[in-house]
Amino acid sequence: MVQTAPPVNTNYEQRVVQLVNAERQAYGLPALYYDQAISNVARTKSQDMAVNRYFDHYSPTYGMANDMLLSFGITWSAWGENIASGQETPEEVVRQWMTSPTHRQNILAKHFTFLGVGYYVDSSGTPYWTQMFTTDDK
Repeated sequence: MVQTAPPVNTNYEQRVVQLVNAERQAYGLPALYYDQAISNVARTKSQDMAVNRYFDHYSPTYGMANDMLLSFGITWSAWGENIASGQETPEEVVRQWMTSPTHRQNILAKHFTFLGVGYYVDSSGTPYWTQMFTTDDK
């Protein structure tokens, strides 16, 4: 299967990375490395949710994030995923993730080293957000 990434809003995606790393720094944690390949997967997940009209960690197209990462050629020893929909800005989505215990846990997990962010807006103007976290499998 040929994998193509949807259109990019790098300003929003990079801003999410900056905000996440600021949160991590506030807790004495190292910054996550931005990974373009993981962002391509995260962006595809956001687009998949928008186009196929679902909001879930399980994609009817790709399965769970672990399966999706592998199908895009990304190996990992640990992974995590945060999704959101409807938030208009990076500040709003990160604030909401930080107030949710499970999303916050992914953002502040000590074992994650890489972060990919995907942002996609559907035809009605609804934004979809995905964060994918991984730990290098080396």
